[in-house]
Amino acid sequence: MSKTWFITGVSSGIGRLLAEKALSRGDHVIGTSRNGDALPDLRERHPQRLRIVGLDLKDPAAVRAAVDDAFERAGHIDVLVSNAGYGVFGAAEETDDRQLRDIIDVNLIGAIALIRSALPHLRAQGGGRLLQISSEGGQCAYPGFSLYHATKWGVEGFVEAVCQEVAGFGIEITLVEPGPARTDFGVNLVKTAPTPAYQDTPVQQLRDGLDGSWVIKGDPDRMTTAMLEMVDRREPLPRRLVLGADSYANVRQALSSRLSALEAQRAVALSADFTDSELAGLPSKPASRTAVDARPA
Repeated sequence: MSKTWFITGVSSGIGRLLAEKALSRGDHVIGTSRNGDALPDLRERHPQRLRIVGLDLKDPAAVRAAVDDAFERAGHIDVLVSNAGYGVFGAAEETDDRQLRDIIDVNLIGAIALIRSALPHLRAQGGGRLLQISSEGGQCAYPGFSLYHATKWGVEGFVEAVCQEVAGFGIEITLVEPGPARTDFGVNLVKTAPTPAYQDTPVQQLRDGLDGSWVIKGDPDRMTTAMLEMVDRREPLPRRLVLGADSYANVRQALSSRLSALEAQRAVALSADFTDSELAGLPSKPASRTAVDARPA
């Protein structure tokens, strides 16, 4: 049975490949791009099953309108893919306010706006599947990519909470975490002007690697095939889908390191609570509670 997809950022990379593969097997695709004339070749081959919507993710109202219109026209959308995004490379102090605002607006606020806009429709239709394209950079971090990591770690925290909020409605969300892949990500990377202070630091080492010595093993064709196969399976979606050997190794190392650091601080962590005897002598309810104090145990 054919599916209907809503995919942001279909003009290139992961988004284009997903759209192309979905169309080739008979599915319908509503794709968004800043350029409403994107994918002319695919529109010519699939005029009845592909619709391109011009959309600026920096405009939450426009995101909401595009999602509302897509559900109204399609009637039912099976899979939403929040894919659009880009990277900024440079030491944190080399970045400017415009670069900060723009990447937050697109990668983080844009993704949040898309998911928030889709949830009422998914609830109304009895469920659906949503893929949020994150990155290994949502679990680990490279020097020079601080703004990019801020958006990916941010959207992962958002999805972690939302998954728990909507599980009872049949809505499933997966964070897709590809490693470096041979897409146009590097070509579209916004780069800051280097400052001499960072000449002999890991930032410059990575900057040199980006100029040609970094071997990228990730195959976007295999990655998108894995995503389609996951969506087609009947079993519940995983919370995360790690794609690529580098992503697997880097995420595993980051998680292992954080777990080791946590265990090393166990005694300090436990010492920060009231003891049982102290709790017995305290009022059952504090006179005033902050939002943090009031969260469920």
